[in-house]
Amino acid sequence: MALINCPECDKPVSSAAHACPHCGFPVAEKLKASSALTTPGAEIHSAELLLEVRPSWWNYFWHLLFCWLVVPVVVAWWQRAGTVLRVYPNRVTLERGLFSKCYQDFLPRDIRSIDVDQSFIARMAGIGDITISTAAAVEGAERIEGVPDPRGIRELILAQRGSH
Repeated sequence: MALINCPECDKPVSSAAHACPHCGFPVAEKLKASSALTTPGAEIHSAELLLEVRPSWWNYFWHLLFCWLVVPVVVAWWQRAGTVLRVYPNRVTLERGLFSKCYQDFLPRDIRSIDVDQSFIARMAGIGDITISTAAAVEGAERIEGVPDPRGIRELILAQRGSH
């Protein structure tokens, strides 16, 4: 009769006990079953890896199939959060990027033209693209895509240009 640790609760139990007095685990039956499986004289190497199992990729089939639904949402959120157009009384600022930033300021008197582009579906959704061209630089045009009420924004910027 030796003291062993119960496989269930890890408390000391006599090897002759039918069940663990702490948790009721059938210690005697498990010891008989494990001694029948091991042959006398066979050495068991506990450090030797016999098998390593990972879940099958088939287990993640639906995750892999529908991951394309999540990726565009993350990309759209990233691009939307990284572009901000602000209109002040004396300037228009454009901020791009989340980690690395690009700030551009336009003075209303330097704005040469404001172009609004809307497809049929974009007009139905009330969004469009604005292109701000300035006289301050050659090829100084900035395009901001998918802004709500682009004609209203255009009129607000033109009103700021007219007031100064």
